[in-house]
Amino acid sequence: MEKYEENLNKAIKELKIADHILYVTYHIVHDKRLLLKSLDQEYEALMSIINAILQYDYLWKRIRLYQDPKLNFDTFINSCSRRYGLTDKEINEIKDFLSVVEMHKKSPMEFMRREKVVIMSDGLKSTVVDYEKLKYFLEMIKRIIKRAAFAWNKNNQII
Repeated sequence: MEKYEENLNKAIKELKIADHILYVTYHIVHDKRLLLKSLDQEYEALMSIINAILQYDYLWKRIRLYQDPKLNFDTFINSCSRRYGLTDKEINEIKDFLSVVEMHKKSPMEFMRREKVVIMSDGLKSTVVDYEKLKYFLEMIKRIIKRAAFAWNKNNQII
């Protein structure tokens, strides 16, 4: 199996896990850690589909890949995103999502406040992640996966 197919399948698997956490498990347990776990799963799904797109385009010699992930992400934004029908709004949403995940990873403190997770940074800047925001990010990632699978003529069952 090609590497891009493995990443596509991994993205679908991670997306299904995030979907289940968000739509099923969270409604039963109501634990903030589930929101954060869903955020992590969505991040893994997004990174897997971006890697799959990059590897597919590299395989067809449309782009060059680098050792630096930031250069590869710039290649994705500048060269691959239009080919897969991503709009400027969706690109900005991806960047927003990645900034939330980065803040989560670097955060010294996170706490729950009225069904929302507040992520604090070192400079006391806060970001709020709630159920609706995670649902929105999940749907965005689903659209990207569907476009990639459609472009490659894959008949995978996507949530």
